[in-house]
Amino acid sequence: MPAATPGTPSLLRAMNDRAALELLLTHGPLSRTRIGHLTGLSKPTASQLLARLEAAGLVVATGTDGGRPGPNAQLYALNARAAHVGGLDVTPEGVVAAVADLSGTVVGGFELPYAEGAEAVAQVTAALDGAVAAAGLHRDDLHRLVIATPGAFDPQTGRLRYASHLPGWHSPTLLDELAAALPMPVEYENDVNLAAVAEQRLGAARGHEDFVLLWNEEGLGAALVLGGRLHRGWTGGAGEVGFLPVPGHPLVRQVTRANSGGYQELAGAQVLPRLAREHGVEAPPAPGTDTGTGALPPGSAAAPPGPQVAAAVALLRRAAAEPEGPHLDFLRSYATVLATGLASLVAVLDPELVVLSGAVISAGGDPLRTLLQDELAEIAPSRPRLVAGEVHERPVLRGALESALAAAREEVFDTSR
Repeated sequence: MPAATPGTPSLLRAMNDRAALELLLTHGPLSRTRIGHLTGLSKPTASQLLARLEAAGLVVATGTDGGRPGPNAQLYALNARAAHVGGLDVTPEGVVAAVADLSGTVVGGFELPYAEGAEAVAQVTAALDGAVAAAGLHRDDLHRLVIATPGAFDPQTGRLRYASHLPGWHSPTLLDELAAALPMPVEYENDVNLAAVAEQRLGAARGHEDFVLLWNEEGLGAALVLGGRLHRGWTGGAGEVGFLPVPGHPLVRQVTRANSGGYQELAGAQVLPRLAREHGVEAPPAPGTDTGTGALPPGSAAAPPGPQVAAAVALLRRAAAEPEGPHLDFLRSYATVLATGLASLVAVLDPELVVLSGAVISAGGDPLRTLLQDELAEIAPSRPRLVAGEVHERPVLRGALESALAAAREEVFDTSR
């Protein structure tokens, strides 16, 4: 067995640098003394560390701590402008792009609605350029980009699967064309997986290693996090639960050609108006939509959904506000069909937690969640805790940014390079 390589001074410095940067990211501005206390470094070593990081452009002096007795202490903060990342959420309705600095603050955004015949590369570059311009940057300033799409790019073929409803994204040369147009490293990820990343980093799944995120908007989907990591499957299709054959609906064949399956047909957003009519619940007035192009203010709420999702959301929101009589029957009926597919996931995966996300499920609020928990207890072998998602503002886009930030910080915080 070879002898272990002792830590070299440069390696130890890099480890200390990373520890200090992670502390500044987590806690905000800190004094030299506080950094020394949290890292266990001596004052001279902490001073050398901060001088080194300041010279590298990774930290900045940012005022003094005047709230304590004695001389004011200089405070240091992470230089959020040391790197920027981008995230894109691609849907059949268009592309939403955002740019975040190293701290995770969104500094620019842009929304580009789908135009008939638009090419995918043109959509991506136009939306991205709009976001970087809103941030006062250029495309070349981005350290990394993560693009969210429905379905998944097959690792073996490089082609998008499970998303035949996404126009212009099925060329066998698409990934090569995007690589040629974009100067930064680019990663592609399933949209629901990225919603789970957002919940794991910032929301209801923090601290959980095994959970399922159940999503319902334009389609039903799930993200599977096992041992703290996303499980994508051999072709990237793990979690495409809309294709599940389920009791209560005739068997759907040729599911990829139909772009639907039993669970989608049983519990997708499109069934809510019918369920409401069956229980005597009247549909509220259809909300208006805005399909304008332009810059988005940082932290802006989600874009208006399509008419099918908007109708489902309005029905569930009204029922959840007054969960009694026909409204309660309607919610219970929807909880039953949701539980029918979710029980299969629970039986196979036995997760600790199920996060309910997406505009449709979220609109049902606590009344729907409670009914779904009760239904699941009746038909599933285990009883995971069901919780509402906590990332409400564009969770897919936020997950894309969080994924890009994790990779960017891994590189930028490594001062041994």
